[in-house]
Amino acid sequence: MQLQLDRFGAIDAKLRTEMETHGKVVSFDKHDMLFDCDDALAYFYIFLDGKVKISQINLHNGKEQTIYLMRRGDMYDTVTLLDGRVHEVLVEILEEGSALRVPIGKAREWMYDYPDFGEIILKYVASQLRKVEELATDLTLFDTQERLIKLIVQSIEGREGEEKNILDGLSHTEIANLIGTVRHVVDRHIKKLKEDGVLEDKRRKISLRSREKLLDRVKSLF
Repeated sequence: MQLQLDRFGAIDAKLRTEMETHGKVVSFDKHDMLFDCDDALAYFYIFLDGKVKISQINLHNGKEQTIYLMRRGDMYDTVTLLDGRVHEVLVEILEEGSALRVPIGKAREWMYDYPDFGEIILKYVASQLRKVEELATDLTLFDTQERLIKLIVQSIEGREGEEKNILDGLSHTEIANLIGTVRHVVDRHIKKLKEDGVLEDKRRKISLRSREKLLDRVKSLF
């Protein structure tokens, strides 16, 4: 089994052998029930492709907030990996894909036995903490239009090695969950951006019509 693990390209050959020996590549689609809190107590996942949403919901008013979108290179669940406790979140598979699944106890052993592995995990946790901090700041300091434009800019810029926009395939409801608002507000903002010639939004695919206009909009907001 030759694994293409983005974050683990330079790991020790012995560790790679262990990951290939103890790990199992599992496929998932929208109907599967992988990644729930009980499953995360037993296994640790490194995503090879697909898209998985991690969120919280207020059961009284139905309002949902997306915390992370997991895709190629992401890992789940680092919270349970580090503290060994149940992590109460909602997990929804948005796009079919696959992941390397390893026993979580083995992943904990690797953190201590292989310093490179531990460093990768800690750097990844730090990047996730930054995302949560940025989300909290955005929800407090910026209005919905500002948050949407910022999300679009970040998504179009993408992540190193990422082949497609993270927003591709997401409904306006799912985009709203990313920025802490509701669908009709996103509908209104995207309609205005389309009317202004800033972007296109067809078949759940947001693309730029004018980078200059988007940058001008960003400058006017920030």
